[in-house]
Amino acid sequence: MIWKDALIDGVLARPLTPFRDDRGWLAELFRSDDPVPAGFPEMGYVSVTYPGVARGPHEHVRQSDRFAFFHGLYRIWLWDVRPDSATRGCRQMLTAGADFPLLLVIPPGVVHAYRNEGSEDAFVMNFPDALYAGRNRQEVVDEIRHEDDPESPFTLVDTL
Repeated sequence: MIWKDALIDGVLARPLTPFRDDRGWLAELFRSDDPVPAGFPEMGYVSVTYPGVARGPHEHVRQSDRFAFFHGLYRIWLWDVRPDSATRGCRQMLTAGADFPLLLVIPPGVVHAYRNEGSEDAFVMNFPDALYAGRNRQEVVDEIRHEDDPESPFTLVDTL
């Protein structure tokens, strides 16, 4: 498939604004009065990604992810595969991390991946609007993994 580089409908990429003082800084990750295109978070987790390592590409059928990239250096890829989307067939690439703190909300049907481009471990927080494996981990995981498919059209390259 040939991807068109463009912004993807329904994806929210908002800079995280650090509020600094003599102790350090803080940034609001979400508020109940934020107008974001996803449900309120059902859980939260932090993940560490080693230098040069990628997570994804994968997608969700029902779940929206709400990532906070605030540490390290990440390259992020998004591909719109939603059948009824005006931006179907589009790919969006972003850079985020310590120098570019970013809140990224990814709706269902948008394939996504990120790779630690730095030389140290990097941290990401995620606040999805669905529980992993459902309540009490009793449901099928809402994740379609593409990273192990050698024929996957979702490649982590910077150019078309």
